[in-house]
Amino acid sequence: MSNKDKPFVVQHSVPDGVVATRWWWVRHAPVREDNGCIYGQKDLGCDTSDRVVFEAVGKILPRDAVWVASNLKRTHQTADAIWAAGFPRPVGMAQESAFAEQHLGEWQGLNRAAFFASRPIEVGSYWFAPIDDPAPGGESFLDLYNRVKGAIDRISAEHAGKDIIAVAHGGTIKAAVGLALGGQPAQGLAFTIDNCSVTRLDHLASAGHSGWRIPMVNQQPWIADASHNAMHQPAGPEIATASKLA
Repeated sequence: MSNKDKPFVVQHSVPDGVVATRWWWVRHAPVREDNGCIYGQKDLGCDTSDRVVFEAVGKILPRDAVWVASNLKRTHQTADAIWAAGFPRPVGMAQESAFAEQHLGEWQGLNRAAFFASRPIEVGSYWFAPIDDPAPGGESFLDLYNRVKGAIDRISAEHAGKDIIAVAHGGTIKAAVGLALGGQPAQGLAFTIDNCSVTRLDHLASAGHSGWRIPMVNQQPWIADASHNAMHQPAGPEIATASKLA
């Protein structure tokens, strides 16, 4: 068996009587079609040309997992790239519209840099706006959080004790982190979620307790090689830089 065919190593033990449902979140590959603009729920494609990145991601994902992706094509393209790079293709992948990116309404299509330059610095949310401030004609981050939480609760119950690989978006994964932090959506916004990164959140449940464990956030198994810096795409208010490490 080659190294890339070996299953992942379970590094975190689970006590007797506890059911661990492990969520492996993968953010989609970078979007090149946005022309520097905010895209939110616009259904844009993504760049899956860097095979090394997808090989690296596949090496840390579990086999025999349940796969789910949002309804936006960039998540499906990212999953296809992971499979094309050698990860065993699953029998199927569910589509979950609740895992779509935040709908940014009238902000979608605006120049990203100009938008944030016009925003008051006291926003301090690490996102497009404070969590309860909806985009005109769209959602707030709290709206996103609530729909993501509902889907996570439902899918965790349906697939209790299994590994779930969810290919989604920066805002979606920040919402999931906020849930794992004890239902604190604003705290999830403090985390950076890079393209193609892997975030693992374990839901632990027993007869008398349930909660979350966070083994890793924004894991990028290819990052040591600077030749892959182009795989970076801003998430939220971040503006693109020459290097992911800067």
